Amino acid sequence: MDIQDVKTIGVVGCGLMGAGIVETSAKAGFNVVVREINDELLQKGMARLRGSMEKAVSKGKLAAEDKQAALDRISATTDMEAFSACQLVVEAAIENLDLKKQIFADLDRICPPETILSSNTSSLNITSMAAATQRPDKVFGLHFFNPVPVMPLLEIVRALLTSEETMVLGRALGEKLGKTVVVAKDRPGFIANLLFVPYALDAIRWYDAGLATKEDIDTTMKLGFNHPMGPLTLCDFVGLDTLLFIADAMYDEFKDDRYAAPPLLRRMVMAGLMGRKSGRGFYDYGK
Repeated sequence: MDIQDVKTIGVVGCGLMGAGIVETSAKAGFNVVVREINDELLQKGMARLRGSMEKAVSKGKLAAEDKQAALDRISATTDMEAFSACQLVVEAAIENLDLKKQIFADLDRICPPETILSSNTSSLNITSMAAATQRPDKVFGLHFFNPVPVMPLLEIVRALLTSEETMVLGRALGEKLGKTVVVAKDRPGFIANLLFVPYALDAIRWYDAGLATKEDIDTTMKLGFNHPMGPLTLCDFVGLDTLLFIADAMYDEFKDDRYAAPPLLRRMVMAGLMGRKSGRGFYDYGK
């Protein structure tokens, strides 16, 4: 399949990442089918998507007529069977491998044999998802970054049996979506999280050990290494629950202490301190 053959993209899930993928795909000229498990979550995701596009219009980054044209290309549904019209589907459900494997098995049954299937997972095993289908050569990872409409990077993850044709299409898709593409093998964390997670966990360990204040740790990395934000601020932005999930998945795979979550991180998540999304993490965002 060539990129010109991709007219309709399916997105499984309309949460934070799913809505961003829908928005980005629709603005790039694709028809998009987005599915959620119930109407409440679907409407919440669509409201998030519209809000994001309205914000882009107010900032002069998107013309009002282009926003409406993109919205007109989106079809929202709770019916999995709607993916039968798609040439490519991106799974953006919660990070649960068993759930993802079931979704891939369902997509394999519903979609035509030539449809490409992909996952937006940030750390889970793509090869395992591909094994739930009869088309492992047409399965790969498309890891977008939050917020999807703004972040320029797209990690393409090549599973064990992903074909070269599928990889070529993935690169072409990334270009059409306006993303810079990098390619990784199917290893937990891929490129970005494989490097970020040990850095973030070390910052938490040394903060907990009393090395310095959180402000001084963040300022050191911002001004000393020209990073846009310090590690503890970035942890809050990513979500401490998300960081913990990725760290645990990587530790399970590698059994390497670099990926072992510090007790402070685990306790903060238990206490509901998730970072920006909950209003408080290492910093307080309620003020």
